[in-house]
Amino acid sequence: MPARRVSTALAVTLLALALPQAAAAPALALEVRPGAAAESTPSTVTVTGQGSATATPDVAVLGVGVAATAKTAKEALAAQTAASNALLAAVRAQGVEERDIRTESLSLSPVHEIHDGTSELTGYEAAQSFSVKVRDIAATGRVLQAVTDATGDAGRVQSVVFDVADPAPLHTAAREAAYEDAHEKALQYARLGGHRLGRLVSLSEDGGGESRPVPIAAAAFDQGGAVPVAPGEIRDTITVTAVYELD
Repeated sequence: MPARRVSTALAVTLLALALPQAAAAPALALEVRPGAAAESTPSTVTVTGQGSATATPDVAVLGVGVAATAKTAKEALAAQTAASNALLAAVRAQGVEERDIRTESLSLSPVHEIHDGTSELTGYEAAQSFSVKVRDIAATGRVLQAVTDATGDAGRVQSVVFDVADPAPLHTAAREAAYEDAHEKALQYARLGGHRLGRLVSLSEDGGGESRPVPIAAAAFDQGGAVPVAPGEIRDTITVTAVYELD
């Protein structure tokens, strides 16, 4: 009997000693959690900036062409070919180089008329359009007038677009202005929020300038001399989006 009491007491003692060890494990896990959340994402400010630059155009791109209608497809094509040859001879005579003359489209289409609800084939229309680059911008009006004089009623002027031969300097100036605009805005927002402006995190660009077509009034072709045109100026506008850290 005394031996049994000793065994029971020993078991109770061992159980009591094990309890503190089992309770200590959760306390260790809680101490790890604060360290995992110690890092935080830095504050940022996102702004957009816009910058523009202008330049005087030094090249003109003309959209010109011819169209002829006849009873048969063969006759329409022959008339269109004659008018196209006259157009090409006229622009070459004005000093336009071969590399600056390009055919944009060539078409032959049936022409129908409606009589009492019935479609009737009345002939064919043949047309051809060209892109003509004039590098001497002062000659733009003379080239247009030469085209209309040479082609008569068959001549067509679709567009006149003024541009710069090398747009890179214009883009660079607009890009610098857009960046400065974004940076100034970011500085202001940082100051208003009680921060200092940190490093640039990202920068993206959206959009660049394009040349603008200049409409030519139909009445201009009835006047003597060269067709009057006004080149104006080319404007390039660029927008950027910038993200900065705040310290």
